[in-house]
Amino acid sequence: MTAAPEHRSDDPYSAVEATPARGATAAGGGTASVPDAVPSSDVEPSSDVEPGPDAVPASDAGPASDAGPAAAGQPDAPAKHLAHTWEEARQAAFDCAAPIPAAPVPLRDAVGRTLAVDITAHQDLPHYASSAMDGWAVNGTGPWILAEPGQRLAPHQASVIVTGGLIPPGAKAVLRTESGVISTDDEGLPVLTLGGTARPGEPRNGQHIRKAAEEATAGDVLVRAGVVLNPAHVALAALAGYDEVEVLGKPVVKLLLTGSEVVEQGVPQPGRVRDTFGPQLATVVEMLGGLCREQVRIGDGYAEWLEGLEDSGIAEAHNLPADVVITTGGTGRSGTDHFRRAVAELGGRLIIDGVAMRPGHPAVLAELPDGRFVLGLPGNPLAAMMALSTVGAPLLAALGHGQLPPVREVPSGTMLEPDPGRTRLMPFRLLYGMASPAQHTGPGMMRGLASADGVLVVPPHGVQLGEMVPAFALPWGPAIPEPKSAESKPKNPTRNSSSRTSAKQAAQSGPVDWSALLD
Repeated sequence: MTAAPEHRSDDPYSAVEATPARGATAAGGGTASVPDAVPSSDVEPSSDVEPGPDAVPASDAGPASDAGPAAAGQPDAPAKHLAHTWEEARQAAFDCAAPIPAAPVPLRDAVGRTLAVDITAHQDLPHYASSAMDGWAVNGTGPWILAEPGQRLAPHQASVIVTGGLIPPGAKAVLRTESGVISTDDEGLPVLTLGGTARPGEPRNGQHIRKAAEEATAGDVLVRAGVVLNPAHVALAALAGYDEVEVLGKPVVKLLLTGSEVVEQGVPQPGRVRDTFGPQLATVVEMLGGLCREQVRIGDGYAEWLEGLEDSGIAEAHNLPADVVITTGGTGRSGTDHFRRAVAELGGRLIIDGVAMRPGHPAVLAELPDGRFVLGLPGNPLAAMMALSTVGAPLLAALGHGQLPPVREVPSGTMLEPDPGRTRLMPFRLLYGMASPAQHTGPGMMRGLASADGVLVVPPHGVQLGEMVPAFALPWGPAIPEPKSAESKPKNPTRNSSSRTSAKQAAQSGPVDWSALLD
């Protein structure tokens, strides 16, 4: 079940001109939009608020005070608006991208990919009759006169053969090595006779021969389209003579990690911070369906940003540009935050410019003229993970022929106060079947996320103890459990008087807040 829409009349962050769905238009052919935004002067100032344009050229993103009145006879200028709500941001990221077309990949890269076209047998499998044992190919009953390997066998002739070897013309069976003995006849010539572990009547006609087309005949479907390929599928494709297979497209991703204060090894000194993205972000992107093929680290200079976003081929992706560039940091409004300026100089447009959520509100999604998407994650690690789950996961799913990642519901293990205008994403742990917010979940912390069972999506109006609250799974974690329905409870269970009393007391007391047990 997805989270309920968060539009509220008392929610200053909910006035958003949402990005239309793919192909969506308003009556009369115009772009669909929502009501005018709340004027920025009506919003309580906060350093966490990142108002910005939606799907407009990045260079047009300016203060509301810069917008003059519409010229006489001209349509009204687009109203300035605030950040997307959490649900709007997910949907906008999913709707803005089209699936990447299917393409062939080498067999060594095919495991885990979704097959786009049936794998069929080009010829019979196996395409020739072969030996299933080491020994001798024989014609008729023994003793057998030995012939040269590969030549046609006349009755009572035999020739040496190995497992997988081509059955020579005239051969009727294979005698195993351990069932035959080489001896000499009356004239001293070598002959093959039964011996060793030979059983009576061995070998029977056809024994130890793998017949042609035993596994498949030419034209048979070996693996059907839509299957996620495993190593056995790939081995079967190789057996059938394939060098590559057609698979559904997956987005190629480039990581652009920024920050002059970041160190990649050892314990950082005061004023420096340890790199938390380099060791794990590529893996998370792969879990979300991307193909991370390049990772570049740059400082905080604008020229470095611009160069990092330039259209350059990736060697590991056959020198093709990335479909998605994911950046870390630089999405704020300070002098060292260059995301918007760089996107504007490259002619890009902003699709999402901030999300009314915490943590992760400075997330930005842009599209460049060449079709590449640029996803800007905040510099704080937990905030970045929440932004990646909110915007990156739907984007990668859409590009990779997937569905919008599901949102389930779990019972809240504690009361969560309202935070008007803002969705809160809270890593949680399950205690006695109820979801309680984890400890240590500041924007720059990772300890709480490391032990979390999922993430709560807390609406602006808050949550009561025991109330069902939207939640999503972590890319590396288990699925969110389905809530137990009344149908799953046993009918007319046998109870004694003491159990009825305790049940009555529990019903009167309601759910229990176990969150204090978390460390």
